[in-house]
Amino acid sequence: MARISINSYLIEFLKRRDETAYTHRRGLRVVRWSYKRVAKTAFQFARELEAQGVRKGERVLLWGGNSPEWVAAFFGCTLRGVIVVPLDVESTPDFVSRVHAQTQARLLLADSATQAKVNLNIPTLSLDTLEESVARHSGEPDALTDAAETDLVEIIYTSGTTAEPRGVCITHRNLLANLAPLEEEIKKYLRWERIIHPIRFLNLLPLSHIFGQFMGIFVPQLLGGEVIFQETLNPAEIVSTIKSRRVNVVVTVPRLLDTLREHVERREEARGRGALLVEEVAAARNWNPLKRWWRFRGVHRAFGLRFWAFVTGGATLSEESETFWKRLGFAVLQGYGMTETASLITVNHPFKTGRGSVGKTLPGQEVKLDASGEILVRGANVTPGYWKEGVQTLVADEGWLRTGDIGEMDADGNIYFKGRRKDVIVTAAGLNIYPEDIEAALDRQPEIKLSAVVGVEGGRGSEPLAVLILKDPNGDPAPAIERANESLARHQQARRWVIWPESDFPRTATQKVRKRDIRARLSTGTGSQEPGIEERLVLDTSGSNVARGVTDGSSQSPVSHPLSAFITSVVADLEDSARLDSSAKLATDLKLDSLGRVELMSAIEDRYQIEIDEAAFTAATTLGDIETLVRSGGGVADASSRYPYPRWAQRFPVTWFRIAFYYAVVLPITYVLCRVRVRGGVHLRNLRGPVLFVSNHITFVDHALIMSALPDRFRRRMAVAQEGERLRWWRRPPAGTPFLTRVRWLMQYALVVSIFNTFSLPRQSGFRRSFVYAGETVDRGYNLLVFPEGTRTEDGRLNPFMGGIGLLAAQLGITVVPVRIDGLFELKNEGRRFFAPPGSVTVTFGKALTYTHADEPATITADLEQRIKRMRDEG
Repeated sequence: MARISINSYLIEFLKRRDETAYTHRRGLRVVRWSYKRVAKTAFQFARELEAQGVRKGERVLLWGGNSPEWVAAFFGCTLRGVIVVPLDVESTPDFVSRVHAQTQARLLLADSATQAKVNLNIPTLSLDTLEESVARHSGEPDALTDAAETDLVEIIYTSGTTAEPRGVCITHRNLLANLAPLEEEIKKYLRWERIIHPIRFLNLLPLSHIFGQFMGIFVPQLLGGEVIFQETLNPAEIVSTIKSRRVNVVVTVPRLLDTLREHVERREEARGRGALLVEEVAAARNWNPLKRWWRFRGVHRAFGLRFWAFVTGGATLSEESETFWKRLGFAVLQGYGMTETASLITVNHPFKTGRGSVGKTLPGQEVKLDASGEILVRGANVTPGYWKEGVQTLVADEGWLRTGDIGEMDADGNIYFKGRRKDVIVTAAGLNIYPEDIEAALDRQPEIKLSAVVGVEGGRGSEPLAVLILKDPNGDPAPAIERANESLARHQQARRWVIWPESDFPRTATQKVRKRDIRARLSTGTGSQEPGIEERLVLDTSGSNVARGVTDGSSQSPVSHPLSAFITSVVADLEDSARLDSSAKLATDLKLDSLGRVELMSAIEDRYQIEIDEAAFTAATTLGDIETLVRSGGGVADASSRYPYPRWAQRFPVTWFRIAFYYAVVLPITYVLCRVRVRGGVHLRNLRGPVLFVSNHITFVDHALIMSALPDRFRRRMAVAQEGERLRWWRRPPAGTPFLTRVRWLMQYALVVSIFNTFSLPRQSGFRRSFVYAGETVDRGYNLLVFPEGTRTEDGRLNPFMGGIGLLAAQLGITVVPVRIDGLFELKNEGRRFFAPPGSVTVTFGKALTYTHADEPATITADLEQRIKRMRDEG
């Protein structure tokens, strides 16, 4: 029976019951939602809309990052017949206000990242607490509102922040027109899917965009798949997620595929295999799939053996990147479409891909090219129009939609995307130049990191201007441009170029290059290319204007600081008007403590999609140091300088050995040497894990004493944070360490980790990775014991707490119990470390505390420090 609305998919959700539908990393924890939970919350939210008087055909703004709650709210609206207006999380308050003025929305759903940005004077619900807010309603799957296939599902706004918002109207019919043929094709392979069920999708696209919805909501559920949401675009963390979450398919955009490729190349280069990788990728052209997998097995191990495919769309994937990943043995599926066609027009078959092609036309659609090569499409997937006080009809010419894209079609019906029609450069001779052709030739050159070609007016009419980002900022692009021109027709060749001063071009939320912004920031006079002279374009510190400077072998180029505007937006203590240059100091001018550095580093990694070595970032003292680090690709440290995070310690048989050895050896010895007196045990009586225990630090046996004071249910599953520098020293002794000393340290490392399940908590750098590992450990059901002073006391008094404990407590979202050890320092001073009289050492447990993501880390840190200071007198 043919589907009439997308609401019918919720019946499939209910049938899958407790199978995991969505996995979402929230802070340091991972949240899992089953299919049944999503459907139940959707029905409850539909009833909440009814209670708030939101009727069929009215609009609701949905402004937040990807989350299971976002999906539940989306379906809740469609069940009620309410039109969803999804907004990108990066939308400006002004843009959101203008969208609201157009749609006259009745309700705003926002998450913690967006809720405080704008006041629209309409009721607001928090996405973060949506499930709790609607819990009073029934979650039974009753039909609430009849839906017709012509009813609007959503209005998606596609224009940028500087243009008048333009909303594309999407109906049930539009979405089902693309989903129906995919559903039929997928059914052919479901018997094979059972072998590897569930298929896991890592969706790196925003649900506020149609392609993100298509691959984050609709397609995975056809397979009963699991969708994983992740906010960070850091390549190392993406690869880590792919492996640890056993991901099969990554849904992303071409830019991120390029970034991941660079990550693999840097990784192999660090291992001394960079040149070999290049040679083997070139040689793999004629290898069979099995040989490719074997020869590149190291890369496959890094991604995890379940991973096999990228799905990409939203922009053009370079032939070079497509070839790279396919020759490594991964499938690359491309789709072509636009919001006006409910995401898809063409798609590649996973096992019948055409090189460089964006695929063949989906069944039920018609595609043709006009005389100029523009792609025209017609079918049930084409939007009825744009929103302006109702639906304004879009299509004309017998139902054909002009896409504005230029393409080619071969005899087999494969479509080859050539670029946007508005970007095509028409020379004075009437010849068409497609910027994508020049960009592809430039991007193949080893000196060039990225390129964008725009049309400018020259002495002989329009001509291409190559805007370049070099891998070496001080390099000479002339040889690379000369080589690129050799592969281009004479009229296509780039004769004028400028150097873009930033590490990336301005991009949309789906990572498309904003060429309009590039043109706006370029000066009217572009560079002539005289021998030995290169004309640079340099942004001023506000990031809005462009100045001209000429450099040659003897002169210094003007100093630019393109990071300043971005950093001003990230660092809360800076005024918007703050002018920062390369000499700006991180500690004084930016007012960054160690925790602030971690937050800034994470923001820069996501903005520029690089992996930064935390030790190198810690060593940076000025803004110029950071800029150098960003331009060098992050300065990722080699394996010898990384802190150990031994996951093997939380697996069988080590877990069994730990329990047996602890109760047979460690606990009896602890009782004999120092039988502690326990105070505050009542605070643990009804407490269940996981729990974060935070204690003062006196000696190297503190953790053993605290564990001996804890009930069995906590100490059986405990992980202890230890000084990362010491663990690294034991795990990877420095060069020149005597053999016997090296063996002794390695044995110490193995025993300490095996018996006490310790992990690294560095004192200087590496906090972020430590926190991620702590989150993973809690997700496995372990309690944590942390000593936030970072070092043992020298005078018996409490040392200042490191700021990271506040961030850890807030982002873990678990119960926190302060702990205090008394009497041990006095024994230590007396030299009585063994056979202490019973009760001479007291372990006090404070009242259980709960902190939230909204609490300031500095406030949490100060609160815990003060509580532990006061606990000497508390029972």
